[in-house]
Amino acid sequence: MEPLTKRSIQLLKMLYKKGKATNTYTLRVKQDELASQLDISRQALNVHLHKLKNHGYIRTGRGFIDVTEKGLSALGISTTPAFILIKVSPFKRIHVYEELRELQVSRAFRIAGEVDGLIIVERENLDEVLKKLYAIDGIEDTRSYVTIEVIK
Repeated sequence: MEPLTKRSIQLLKMLYKKGKATNTYTLRVKQDELASQLDISRQALNVHLHKLKNHGYIRTGRGFIDVTEKGLSALGISTTPAFILIKVSPFKRIHVYEELRELQVSRAFRIAGEVDGLIIVERENLDEVLKKLYAIDGIEDTRSYVTIEVIK
């Protein structure tokens, strides 16, 4: 990794401090491939992408498309996640962490403290993920927390 200059670090800090944390889904795909997957021409895809971008549902750049919070809301997907704290049997940790890697969740972390894991899921998927967690041998306890709103 290339070392950063003082000016680069200053810029990164400013962007971080002035920036807003957002919930996006990023797709790295060439437009030809995406058009092919949708079975439409690239020109037709560009028309649709342009409309979505103008309405704030997506952001695009060279080689990526982000679905924004507004886009997620339009799909009925909550932008306020749920958190699941997991207590794992010390003798089953390796097995449990392997199983957690297979779950369809936003993020999963191994953590230190009173609990052993933290999973971030979309609220809409909370029940489904909890059912899968209950089936994993070695999970001793779970605690779920649902966010109400983003404060900052």
